[in-house]
Amino acid sequence: MSTPERLIESTRELLWERGYTGTSPKAILERADAGQGSMYHHFKGKPDLALAAIRRTAEEMRATAAGVLDGPGTPYERIEAYLRRERAVLRGCPVGRLTMDPDVIASPELRAPVDETLDWLRGRIAGIVEEGKAQGQFAPGLDAGEIAAAVVATVQGGYVLARASGSPAVFDAGVRGLLSLLAPRPS
Repeated sequence: MSTPERLIESTRELLWERGYTGTSPKAILERADAGQGSMYHHFKGKPDLALAAIRRTAEEMRATAAGVLDGPGTPYERIEAYLRRERAVLRGCPVGRLTMDPDVIASPELRAPVDETLDWLRGRIAGIVEEGKAQGQFAPGLDAGEIAAAVVATVQGGYVLARASGSPAVFDAGVRGLLSLLAPRPS
């Protein structure tokens, strides 16, 4: 792996573990096994490197979600697959955790990839809900945007509850509850 790649990957890990404020240039360099001048040779500084890391994390989240949401199955089955996919629940969401970081939220540049990713996710799920409504799988009166927001909120809130309790059980309970509300009703 090249030095810029090691710096980006190390920053991604540290942002997930410690947040922006807790991620020092020294910690990045140590984790990346890079010399002191490396970061400033390849990036303008910590904010530039953090932006590259946040963009990479956002791209990875989109690709993972798309792999499930664009997969086979009915609209309900695809939403179910997204909700039930393998996750490091107790670590939390690497994108969602950035929303809790005051320095990321205060910076329009650092916040942009987070906003864009969550907007994309809600939009993709809303599209699937619309497909389900058109197929008669979901009630015609459902608001696709509201359902999409509920799906994303269940996942992000589930991470918070699981971390607080130290157990993924509450995340799983939230997923089961939402799926029971969305389950297609026999006609």
